[in-house]
Amino acid sequence: MRVEAFSNGCPGRENEDFSAWDDQVVVLLDGAGMPSTMNPPCVHGVAWFARTLGTALHAQASRGSSLGDALASAIEQTAGAHRDTCAVDDPLSPSATLAVLRARGDIVEWLVLGDCTLVLERGHTVEAISDDRLACVAQGERSAMEAAVPGSAEHLQLHAELVRAERVLRNRPGGYWVAAAEPRAAEEALHGSCSRSDVTRAALMTDGAARLVTPFALTDWKGCFDILEVQGPKGLVERVRDAERSDASLMRWPRGKPHDDATVLYVRP
Repeated sequence: MRVEAFSNGCPGRENEDFSAWDDQVVVLLDGAGMPSTMNPPCVHGVAWFARTLGTALHAQASRGSSLGDALASAIEQTAGAHRDTCAVDDPLSPSATLAVLRARGDIVEWLVLGDCTLVLERGHTVEAISDDRLACVAQGERSAMEAAVPGSAEHLQLHAELVRAERVLRNRPGGYWVAAAEPRAAEEALHGSCSRSDVTRAALMTDGAARLVTPFALTDWKGCFDILEVQGPKGLVERVRDAERSDASLMRWPRGKPHDDATVLYVRP
């Protein structure tokens, strides 16, 4: 597979996205950041977690086991790497959403856990695959945050309350599933496969990059491929940043933070 990639961290903060690829396996992780007012029970941090888990996941997926088994093994391995120093089972411990694409022979396989997005173009059909269960929880807290004045002390406090409410429901039935310390989360991932010859293009995006489509609605998924073909991943991310800067008040597109880490991998199988 041929891969073009670009990643741009949230201004003023460490980039908590991670990506790795070779000619068979492409991996993208979006570490779940937290408001600066909250203290996670991990001495390593979210960026370390995403990097450690992503490296393990790429290695496991390259060995040929199912993508679900590869993810479960990577989660277990990563939890073991800091269980002695950190409260890995605490709801506020680091976690990540992710997308994986693998080409073996004439088959393309994929797996998505959480709100990273995998976009597949097959002929004239474009399909976006993402898990939106996180967006369906803590609706009361989310509505309260979006109603507050963006950038105000109240907005910051309500954002932290939203994160706490979400984390209570992490990796449990009726909530949402991400990669943290529970290998069983791999069983909840969306996954599938298709003929390699059917896939003309693919893109893996963290939710910070997918903002251009949702919630900004400045293009659609086919339009993303058009941008990627002409301007590449960097051009797409720059469009996201331009849109964010045009809405510095957070009024047009209510959101928890003005900017987010944004990573795009453009793949031609």
